[in-house]
Amino acid sequence: MKKSDITKIVEAYDRAKITIGVLGGHSALDVCCGAKKNGFRTVAVCQKGREQTYAKYFKTRDGKGIIDEIILVDKFADITRKDVQEQLRALNTIFIHNRYFWVYCDFRKIEKEFFVPIFGTRGAVRLEERDAPKNQYYLLQKAGIRIPKIFRDPKKIDRLCIVKVNEALRGYERAFFFCSSFSEFKKRSEEMIAAGTVTKKSMQKAVIEEYILGAHVNFNFFYSPLSEELELMGTDTRRQTNLDGFLRLPADLQLEVLKYQQPKLIETGHVAVTVKESLLEKAFALGERFVAAMKKEHPPGILGPFALQGAVVAEEGKEDIVIFDVSLRIPGSPGTSATPYSGYLYLEPMSFGERIAYEIKQALRKGKIDLLVT
Repeated sequence: MKKSDITKIVEAYDRAKITIGVLGGHSALDVCCGAKKNGFRTVAVCQKGREQTYAKYFKTRDGKGIIDEIILVDKFADITRKDVQEQLRALNTIFIHNRYFWVYCDFRKIEKEFFVPIFGTRGAVRLEERDAPKNQYYLLQKAGIRIPKIFRDPKKIDRLCIVKVNEALRGYERAFFFCSSFSEFKKRSEEMIAAGTVTKKSMQKAVIEEYILGAHVNFNFFYSPLSEELELMGTDTRRQTNLDGFLRLPADLQLEVLKYQQPKLIETGHVAVTVKESLLEKAFALGERFVAAMKKEHPPGILGPFALQGAVVAEEGKEDIVIFDVSLRIPGSPGTSATPYSGYLYLEPMSFGERIAYEIKQALRKGKIDLLVT
């Protein structure tokens, strides 16, 4: 889809009646709350059977709530239907994409046939896929950012590794297992294939990463095309099941439970964390380098939110940050505003939803909305 196609659509919008649109999941409530605080109307496209959060519990009524309208579809992928797009355009919708949007919809249709302005770089989320060309690993390396050692050949595994492979049932979710040798890799992969957790085909595409022993931190950034400044919105870490349950057990019971089941790392939530001030400059440097790499490799580059997810490690008397995941859209944690970093800049906490809406508001005021949408 050409940039000019979207520019024509957004130019035809009634700028006084802009609606912020989301898919009903992931970070929709965060986005809609920020939109309402900045005076925008909101619309959520919801899947039947999963709509009550938006259609009932957080629906606007009696001076409360944040969801003004919903568009109900049989399945999330129906958002790319022409009639749904027409409804969104009729509402003067600027759409905020998230991981749900790209997981449940067809990449090609979003990139080529979704004629609704998207806040952010259309197609950038594809680069999160580990089998995509010039993906996140490529970008991190181009940016000179330290990543874990990647083992292309499992026979060369010589240290503790984490293996990331797409699940058989939910292809958008990853299964994980640990190993420290080829024999362990072979044994665990055969067990998971036999159990139906993964397939032979998905195992062939598995990523084998050196396991980084450190304190996990997600650095959640916002890059403003208007000011050309990088902002740290907040830091958090993940809660994962059933790993969290394992870690709450005494060591002897962990060993006992391991006889019957293995740890899983299914993300179920986030916890706000802070980092030492002495690490902030290093974190900002990583963010700046990543923004520059994206701008060069995938113009126009980063528009708005993204996250570098990794761990802080201590080595030879110094600390370093190792990044092993990138989110090229709004992160799924609404708790970043519980950390102080956005407040250090704006003198009060600001969520990602608020920051996105504020950027859109400023762009509309300055007549530069075309800089934010693709």
